[in-house]
Amino acid sequence: MNQLLFGLRLLYAVSFLFSAYTKYVSPGYFEISLMDQGLAPDRFWAAQLTRFIVGLEVLLGLYLLRSRYFKKATLFSLLLLFVFSLHLFFLWWQGDTTNCGCFGEMIALTPGSSLLKNWGLMGLATLIYFKSPAPEKTSYKIRDGVLSLIIMASMWWVMPLPQGAAFAFESFTHFEGAGRVDLRSGTKYVAVFNLDCEHCQAAAKTIGALQQVQGAAFPEFFVLFYKEGSTSVEAFETLTQTHFPYHFIEVEQFFNLIGDSPPRIYKIVDGKVVQFWDTDFETAFVLGEDQK
Repeated sequence: MNQLLFGLRLLYAVSFLFSAYTKYVSPGYFEISLMDQGLAPDRFWAAQLTRFIVGLEVLLGLYLLRSRYFKKATLFSLLLLFVFSLHLFFLWWQGDTTNCGCFGEMIALTPGSSLLKNWGLMGLATLIYFKSPAPEKTSYKIRDGVLSLIIMASMWWVMPLPQGAAFAFESFTHFEGAGRVDLRSGTKYVAVFNLDCEHCQAAAKTIGALQQVQGAAFPEFFVLFYKEGSTSVEAFETLTQTHFPYHFIEVEQFFNLIGDSPPRIYKIVDGKVVQFWDTDFETAFVLGEDQK
């Protein structure tokens, strides 16, 4: 029985550590989720809240593994799961079926499925709490408090906040066909097209042909569409034989993101524009000019 309880306790603790890890590897996605759900007013505060939550989950996982603080950590974790569950229930009640971000991009969970996950964890925690023997009564060690503060503060070091000038693509976090997208993370390619522009249509055909040839090796590619005339996205896709995730932009954004005339394609690495092209798209992708 003791071995079973220890195994369940280990599983419960690891669930918090794993949750922290999934947010650590893709913090931007969780930040966008927090903004979408009304928990943060902008990306700056979403980034602060993300690092606080990750640090809290790491601490909970570690305290749940320590016999000295196990019971108190379990009670706190139950309170935390209850609060999160209330929020998830509200999202579910509103009909939200998108990934809630609880496990980042690694495991997509809807608010409803994440609510069931939380209820399962709460049941597990309750069982372990009442079946486990009470630890010896000891006072909280000052060194443990100092170490906890260091761990919390280290989240801003292991997940540094973006630096530098304002990111031109900051507001583009949703793309039709892809859902939430964090352009600050990893390597992304973003094309700026006018739906009625013949040069844009020709560029899309070229890129679409390259995508078919390269298959899974083709990089993540997104399109910012500006609609000026009568051409629809469906007509554009039929004409060019492409189907890229897209987002509509306003006229001011369009002219700020192109050169003298459309199209333009950007390469973005971890939130920094490292290169862009106004012509010779095929050469850039096929011969690897973008790597220079």
